[in-house]
Amino acid sequence: MTVNAWNPLSTLKSRLAAACAAAALLVAAGSAQAADLNALIWCDHADPALLQPFEQANNVKVNVKEFEGTGAGLAIVEQSQPGDWDVMVIDSIDVPRGVEKGLFEPLPEDKLPVADLFPEVKMDKSTVVDGKRYGITEKFGYNTIGFNKTKVDPADMQSLASLTSDKYKGKVAIYDYYLPVIGMAALAVGKKTAELTEADLPALKAELLKMKANAKLVGEVTASQTALATGEVDILVGGGEWVTAGLAKENPALDFSIPKEGAVLWSQSLAMFKDSKNKDMALKFIQYIMSPEGQARLATSSCYWGMPSNSKAALSDEQKKILRFDEQPGFLARAQAYPAPNADLDKKMQDMWTEMLQAQ
Repeated sequence: MTVNAWNPLSTLKSRLAAACAAAALLVAAGSAQAADLNALIWCDHADPALLQPFEQANNVKVNVKEFEGTGAGLAIVEQSQPGDWDVMVIDSIDVPRGVEKGLFEPLPEDKLPVADLFPEVKMDKSTVVDGKRYGITEKFGYNTIGFNKTKVDPADMQSLASLTSDKYKGKVAIYDYYLPVIGMAALAVGKKTAELTEADLPALKAELLKMKANAKLVGEVTASQTALATGEVDILVGGGEWVTAGLAKENPALDFSIPKEGAVLWSQSLAMFKDSKNKDMALKFIQYIMSPEGQARLATSSCYWGMPSNSKAALSDEQKKILRFDEQPGFLARAQAYPAPNADLDKKMQDMWTEMLQAQ
């Protein structure tokens, strides 16, 4: 998600470097030795700065395969053989999907720092199923307003109304992912993300169309954050610390806000596969990622930064300042979870999103 440099060429180079690092680590799971650890991960886990200390300490090779989105990850699992994979990174709200498919092994809570997690991101309604913990939240953040504080009035960024204000017409980019931005639209019209129904769609569509009318572009991760980083736009709808934190040293003008209406909370969890051939090492890996040192490395990964779920993460004072660590209790109090629609409502939301994209 997050890039590491200010100018666009450096941005592209850093993303290519991260991709090359991931490619260097990628080994087909089926050909890996049993002693290896095979992980389905998001790009932040491909950072050698995160993996190498664990590999050296345990004399093990971590083979990773990146994916984006739970659906893509589960599709990889379906195309694999039982035992091909040991651990998986998954949206916290999607842990029950993996449990329902019989994929995951319960985790031993007494061997994990559950008590050290920020209470608001334990996500027990999703990560605990039938009294057993199948996932542990490792990192979180917000889909909210990212902005250049030298180009906009920071006070305006304390309200979602600014996203549809004529004052910023043509100065806005929208992150092209329907669920969090629909969640932001819901907050803007006074709806709770967890309570959305089909009856709310007209109001949500109207708000999305107003956002689109103000936008210069709607783009995926790289395009939208590059637009903000290069000054093509001054505001990113759906942005957050995952966009601005990694750029803070190069461009301290970039910032994010948690407006009065709230923000959409994203969180990612680690899960262990039931068919893992290396469960002892899989648990060690999860323990490492959840340790204060592992949490600090994950939080500041070269791919994108985010808040560590462990309140005892070994971050430096400067890193905490960039992530606005001390402000998290207030942020979390105003945050709401990703919308989690059933299949029928999800399809209608996707159709609504497509209509918004096609609107002139």
